[in-house]
Amino acid sequence: MNKADSAWQLTATTMVCLQSVPGLVILYGSMVKKKWAVNSAFMAFYAFAAVLVCWVLLAHQMSFGAKMSPLLGRPGSALSEKLLLGQSRRGLVPVADFVFYQFAFAAITVILLAGSLLGRMNFYAWMLFVPLWLFVSYTVGASTIWGDGFLERRIIDYAGGYVIHLSSGVAGFTAAYWVGPRHSHDRQNFPPNNIIHMLGGAGFLWLGWTGFNGGSPFAAGLVASLAIFNTHLCTATSLLVWVSLDMVFYRKSSVIGAVQGMITGLVCITPGAGIVEPWAALLMGVMSGSIPWYTMMVLHRRFAFFQSVDDTLAVFHTHAVAGLLGGILSGIFAKPALLKLMYPDTTYHTGLIYSFSGGRHADGFKQMGIQLLGAAFITAWNAGATSLICILISRIVDLRMREDDLEIGDDAVHGEEAYALWGDGERMPKPLRLHMHPRLPYFCRQRF
Repeated sequence: MNKADSAWQLTATTMVCLQSVPGLVILYGSMVKKKWAVNSAFMAFYAFAAVLVCWVLLAHQMSFGAKMSPLLGRPGSALSEKLLLGQSRRGLVPVADFVFYQFAFAAITVILLAGSLLGRMNFYAWMLFVPLWLFVSYTVGASTIWGDGFLERRIIDYAGGYVIHLSSGVAGFTAAYWVGPRHSHDRQNFPPNNIIHMLGGAGFLWLGWTGFNGGSPFAAGLVASLAIFNTHLCTATSLLVWVSLDMVFYRKSSVIGAVQGMITGLVCITPGAGIVEPWAALLMGVMSGSIPWYTMMVLHRRFAFFQSVDDTLAVFHTHAVAGLLGGILSGIFAKPALLKLMYPDTTYHTGLIYSFSGGRHADGFKQMGIQLLGAAFITAWNAGATSLICILISRIVDLRMREDDLEIGDDAVHGEEAYALWGDGERMPKPLRLHMHPRLPYFCRQRF
C-alpha cells in the first residue's frame, strides 16, 4: 500500500465530511427562516450520525460487497479488523479508507435530500426516513454504478453526478410531494435568517469539494490534480454566469443566487471532473450556470407541476437538473486518454466529440445511450423507492408536523430556539425599585 495515497485519502475524506458537518449544517440553519434554524440544522446533524452507523452495519456491503444481484451486494457488516486493514480494490489504500470515504458520500446524499423537506417534516418521520432511504435507495444506485452492478463498467460517473446528485434531487422532490407543503405563510415569505453564515456554509461546501472530486481516484496523482482544477474552474464560471443572469433580468445581484450558481457548478462537474479537459470544464460551467437558472427561474414558475410541490431549497433544480446535465456533458466531453487513466481495467468508451475524430461514431453514440439509460434508471428507482418509503412511514407516524407546530417552529419541535437574545420573547419582572416610594434623607426633611 502507498502511504502518500492513504494520507491524501484520509484528508479528502475529512474534507467531504466537513461539507456536511459543519458545512450543510450551517448552510441549512442560516438559509431558512429564523423559526426553523434549529430544526433544519439538526436534520443534517442527525443524518450524518445515523448514516455512519447504518453504513458500517449493512449499507457498505450492500453497495460494494460481494454481488448478490445486478442491483445490490450481499448485506453484511464492515467492522472486522481483517477486512478494514486489507488493501482496497480501489487504489493502494486500506479498506478502512475506502469505507469511510464512501460513508461521507452516502451521508451528504441524504443531507442534500433534506433540503427539499425543511420547514415542515415531522422529525420522528425523518429519523425513520434516513436509514430506510439509505438501505432501499442509495445502496442500489451506488452498487449499480460503482459497486460491480450492471452499469459499472459502462457508464461514466466519475464522482457521483448520478449516484449522489441526481438521486438526491429526484428523491427530495418526490419526498416533498408526499410530505406536503410548508405553512402557507412560510411558503410565501421564507427569508434567510443569516446571509453571512449562509455564505460561510457555502464556503465549506465549495472548498470541501476539493476532497469530493479529488479523492475519487483514491490516489494522489494526475487525475486527482486535474479533477480539483476542473472543479473550481467550473464552479467559479457557473457562479459568475448565474449572477450575471440575475443582474440582466432582475437588475440585482442576488447572494442566494450566487450560492445556487456555485452549487450547480459543483454538481455539474462532478461526473466528469477528472476525465474532461479544462476547456470542457469551463464550458460546463457556462451551461450549469444558465440551464438550471432557466429551469428554476422560468420553467418552475410556468408549470403547475413544479408549483404544486414545495421543494424548500430547490434541490430538484440545483442537484437533479445539474446532475443530469453533468452526466450528459461527461458523455460528450470525456477524453479517451483520461478515461484510461481513471479506469484502466474497464471497457469505457469515448466521449461523443472525440469519437468523430477517431472514426468511432458508434462508440460515442453508444456511450450517450448508456448515460441516458443510467439517468432514467436512477430517476425511476429513486422516485419509486422514495414513494414507498414515505407511504410506509406515514402508516407509523405523520410525515408532516401539525399545523399548530408549523406556526411555532423550532420551539414546538425541539424546545429550543436558534437565537436566544436577551429579553427575546421573555417577560422580565419589574425591578424592585419601581415598587418603592422615594424617601428623602432626614436632613432634607428637617430643612424643608
